[in-house]
Amino acid sequence: MTVGRSLAAAQTIPKRGDLEANLRGHVLLIQAAAEMQARVLVFPELSLTGYELDLADDLAFSESDGRLTPLIELASSYHMTLVVGAPVRIECRLHIAAFILSPDRSVDLYTKHLLGAFPSDASPDGAVPPAEGTVFHPGHRNPLLRFDGNTAAVAVCADIHRRSHPKEAARRGARSYLASMFVIPADLERDTALLQEYAVTHSMAVVFSNFGGPSGGLPSGGSSTIMSEKGEVLAQLPAIGAGIAIAVEDGGGWRTKVVMFEGL
Repeated sequence: MTVGRSLAAAQTIPKRGDLEANLRGHVLLIQAAAEMQARVLVFPELSLTGYELDLADDLAFSESDGRLTPLIELASSYHMTLVVGAPVRIECRLHIAAFILSPDRSVDLYTKHLLGAFPSDASPDGAVPPAEGTVFHPGHRNPLLRFDGNTAAVAVCADIHRRSHPKEAARRGARSYLASMFVIPADLERDTALLQEYAVTHSMAVVFSNFGGPSGGLPSGGSSTIMSEKGEVLAQLPAIGAGIAIAVEDGGGWRTKVVMFEGL
């Protein structure tokens, strides 16, 4: 039996090194998504800290970090599964990770498999961050996310560049592919085309979550999007700004909504 889904993408503008402010922004967007009856909400890559590789060591989370408590409580209160990004220290190694916070207060962890680097012309002022491999270690954790009788898989940014990644997700039973990303304008068309291809090829709805403003000295392409299994764009946020895109599956069709927020 096919069970309907309620999927949402959060688009944020992180504040460099200000975890408290970024957490407050997450809380506000989670509350807004709850009002729209979202059951899964995906935030961008490193959403809690921003793409600040030089600060990752100081800001790193542990697997059972107390700073996640407000988000865990909201996941439980709203019966919503959250995918939030942060640098995470596992033993003595740093990883780019996505916390999966479930309504039962359980916490799971996806670790980015394929580390990347931005090209030398990615930043207007030429201040390009170091390659991720100089700061982080590649990970291998790849838990599935289960909600309302559905199964979803998580990807973090460059992971989508391995075609085997979504293929394996579909083989494991995923009907939704949740891409937590930071995509600059120059790469936006390529990456969204890839996600659209995966949606069609593997019959998965896709949630693409991106920053709506610069981070780590780099511009962001925004345009966070939810796509159907047919590759149709169901809901899409603008290139700039913070907001929520939601798509609710009902009776074989989709209802959508986009809401933008000032000051986040």
